[in-house]
Amino acid sequence: MQRTRAALLAAGSELLVDRPIDAIAIDEVVSRAGVAKGSFFNHFVDKQAFGAAVAAEVRTELEARVAAANAGVQDPVARIAGGMCVAAQFALEHPRRTRILLRSQSPPTSRSYPLNRGLREDIDAALALNLLRPEARNAGLLYWLGLCQVLMANLVETRPTGNQATLLLREMMMLGLCGLGASPGHVTELITRTASDLAVDTH
Repeated sequence: MQRTRAALLAAGSELLVDRPIDAIAIDEVVSRAGVAKGSFFNHFVDKQAFGAAVAAEVRTELEARVAAANAGVQDPVARIAGGMCVAAQFALEHPRRTRILLRSQSPPTSRSYPLNRGLREDIDAALALNLLRPEARNAGLLYWLGLCQVLMANLVETRPTGNQATLLLREMMMLGLCGLGASPGHVTELITRTASDLAVDTH
């Protein structure tokens, strides 16, 4: 069953690069995966659940990169900023996989969603240190996820040069972190330290 599920998700990863889930037939998915049609419903209740599972695989990969980049970083605001830096670089390096993530029709935004745990904990830690506005307690996670998603979408859509992408990232970090309530001086320091030059994949 694990092999069948993996084959279906791999097929979805190929198909969702170019089309939204509503434009992909289940017959096409199972044909690409090389499995029986009935096996699709052993793993997913419908196409929307399937599309969400494919997007979750990409999000899991992205979160692993964020965790690696933030390893050893104690400042929770720096960790929040680091997540945006990783997201931007991922969009530039993997535009096709980023499209899959962005095609998810119902991206999980609740505080309880497992893949939001890292960001939730960083926001809570920053609030405990009085580094963010009180409003960030309820709306901060949704706000930051939205900023990162829009930034990734723009980078995939416009395919900027490395310099253009780096400037956009730094401006988004300044506006976004100050919007959360971080002090401008702290944000300027973080941008200098964490928003390194982005590399654009030209392949």
